[in-house]
Amino acid sequence: MPLTRLQERLLDAFLAGRTPRTQAAYQRDVADFARFVGVADPEEAARRLLATPHGDANGLAMAYRADLIGRKLAPATVNRRLSALRSLVQLGNQLGLIQWQLQVDNVRAELYRDTRGPGRSAVKAMTRMAAGRGGMKGLRDAAILRLLHDLGLRRGEVVALDLADLDTIAGTLAVLGKGRTQKELVTVPPATLAVLMTWVKRRGPVPGPLFRSLDPAGKGDGRLTGTAVYQIVRALGEDVGVTARPHGFRHTAITTVLDRSKGDIRAAQKFSRHRDVRVLERYDDSREDLAGQMADRIARDDD
Repeated sequence: MPLTRLQERLLDAFLAGRTPRTQAAYQRDVADFARFVGVADPEEAARRLLATPHGDANGLAMAYRADLIGRKLAPATVNRRLSALRSLVQLGNQLGLIQWQLQVDNVRAELYRDTRGPGRSAVKAMTRMAAGRGGMKGLRDAAILRLLHDLGLRRGEVVALDLADLDTIAGTLAVLGKGRTQKELVTVPPATLAVLMTWVKRRGPVPGPLFRSLDPAGKGDGRLTGTAVYQIVRALGEDVGVTARPHGFRHTAITTVLDRSKGDIRAAQKFSRHRDVRVLERYDDSREDLAGQMADRIARDDD
């Protein structure tokens, strides 16, 4: 492939081989960078970055980092967008288009500041409310909530599920985890499986997304979106008097695993499928509130 062709299709090469969810995220990230540099075409933005001298490219990336921070974006979003730029430049280096690497640091982020979630009582109340409403929406939403909590699935993992991923005989679900390229089998507890089977019976045997939008004007294959799941959880939370979000269900589930396993971080890692065990240490610290316990001891007047 001629060098000019590589330059023209650099973004395609960058996205090739990644999961659809990762592709969509990186496309948004590069599009945001294109907005920053003042061009409409993300491919053109990528080419301009690689055509910039090393020092100037670093300066441009640092200015972009400052812009992201100035917009008060979440640290995770800022770092993912910077990572996309670094990966894009690394590909250009590997293809021989440039001889340098991008040097721009991530922002520091205190992840999972509140890792306790809404709590089991709120989760149960929301699930009962969804199921009690009946109809297709009630059954669907109850099944979604059970997966978010009982299996600790992320909302992106939930909406990516297809009917074929559910094996009702083996009692397993094939889940495409965050950052993974292959699905992994997760055992579904009997109580959770019963709720799923009730939904599937009402949903019907038509292949495709496990959870569809019930909007008759839905486009494409009708797959429910992550935004829709967020709205479902927020609305049910408001109905029971709590502030809830999908990832909070995962927080509650992981905290419960740590509670019931007496702080077995390895067991929690198996459940949560986190690659980095240090993330679970944050959950454990939050669960026990060690800092709060120590502050209480220092503040006592009985010493």
